[in-house]
Amino acid sequence: MDQGNLHESLQVRLQKLEQLRTKGVDPYAPKIKADYYSTDIIEQFERLEGRQVSVCGRLVSIRAHGKTTFAHLQDYKGRIQIYLRLDQIGEELYTMFDLFDLGDFISCRGIVFRTQKGEVTINVDDYRFLVKSLRPLPEKWHGLKDVDLRYRQRYLDLIVNESVRNTFINRSKIIQCIREYLNSHGFLEMETPVLQTVAGGALARPFTTHHNALDMRLYLRIATELHLKRLLVGGLDKVYEIGRIFRNEGISTKHNPEFTSVEFYQNYADYEDMMVLTENMIHQVALQVLGRSKIVYQGETIDLTPPWPRETMVDVVRKYVGVDFAGISDSAAAYRAAKDAGLELPEGLSWGEILNEFFEVFCEEQLRQPIFVKDYPIEVSPLAKKIKSDPRFTYRFEAFIIGYEVANAFTELNDPIDQRERFEQQMAKREAGNDEAHVMDEDFVTALEYGMPPAGGEGIGIDRLVMLLTDNVSIRDVILFPTLRPRQMED
Repeated sequence: MDQGNLHESLQVRLQKLEQLRTKGVDPYAPKIKADYYSTDIIEQFERLEGRQVSVCGRLVSIRAHGKTTFAHLQDYKGRIQIYLRLDQIGEELYTMFDLFDLGDFISCRGIVFRTQKGEVTINVDDYRFLVKSLRPLPEKWHGLKDVDLRYRQRYLDLIVNESVRNTFINRSKIIQCIREYLNSHGFLEMETPVLQTVAGGALARPFTTHHNALDMRLYLRIATELHLKRLLVGGLDKVYEIGRIFRNEGISTKHNPEFTSVEFYQNYADYEDMMVLTENMIHQVALQVLGRSKIVYQGETIDLTPPWPRETMVDVVRKYVGVDFAGISDSAAAYRAAKDAGLELPEGLSWGEILNEFFEVFCEEQLRQPIFVKDYPIEVSPLAKKIKSDPRFTYRFEAFIIGYEVANAFTELNDPIDQRERFEQQMAKREAGNDEAHVMDEDFVTALEYGMPPAGGEGIGIDRLVMLLTDNVSIRDVILFPTLRPRQMED
């Protein structure tokens, strides 16, 4: 709607608002309760037929036919048809309905019946005006070319698109199921700082801010890992946190600078235990929220039933690329293999970093069904315990579904001397220009020096899991208010 039409519509609705006030109607009434949601009445029609009910909702359609009017009310759960007759509710209430617009909220009371066309309907004998909507709802939402308007004005998206409402209802259910699953397995929910003096626990660039009173730089957390592992040092056994994470990185269909993760840590466990927990938890979440373990994502059937395959990164690269890193002894040979495969790489990468590049470029997208890819190179796993029989690798896995990572887990590194050396290696990378390399966290090393039990730990990206379970292709479709460039800054 152009600005001229919008202004005209706004003026008409303001005039109707004043007319309502003249009639003694409060256009922004106080609270009122309804007996039922719309879909509850429809689902329980046989029991409620002929009985009086009350509902509240937003008018989303109005069809007047002289002395009768049909309309639809939309509430949290869905929508239901209402029916008004002049000879039943009286001239005053009936004619006042002319002052109502699409988007207004009303409550109504009436008898449940079914029309000749078979639609469950409420025959209204009384109603109450609740809220006047001053702006018109979009008429042809699905035809809008400016798709990012859905993200900028999510409230309109939720009003008009039932599938969007269902996505975020299911998002809430998914998080609730994760919480219930971990609680039922003895995990305690914790809260760790969002503002941190050292941004650690991941290879990512942080957002920085300044605390005026202390005159010090602080960082928005890029992970909850290092604080949760401090709790294991302190004697807690199983801990987790569901919370917002902030990373100063690019935006794509799979990345938003602000996102939600769940991280959980368990004493006397390893990454094998984390695999079992992960596949069982995601399977259980799908059963509880969707009622099935086989889901369809963009036309592709995905089976979440445990157990999921476990394969090493070396084996996956061999399978999909045909390059066997078990027979490549050093970085020079790895560079030659990359050149032969048409993979252009910057100078200075190690053998393990080149293996990881092979995996990310050639393999990730092909991992459609759930799989655990394990035993990552030590260079890209600074917080994971190394494998004693082959210290080039660590006890780390990532879970992949439909071509992207949904979980990352380790047998946690609890050797403070080894951890300090890893941090120092990461700091050397930072000095060489890698601003995503891990920083030194002296206090965390100090905590490890007091002793942390053997442990397994994991992080799951909740947004990506929601994308999978709600059949959405962009992370923006599962975050209510994704990060966007302000309109005035756009070209």
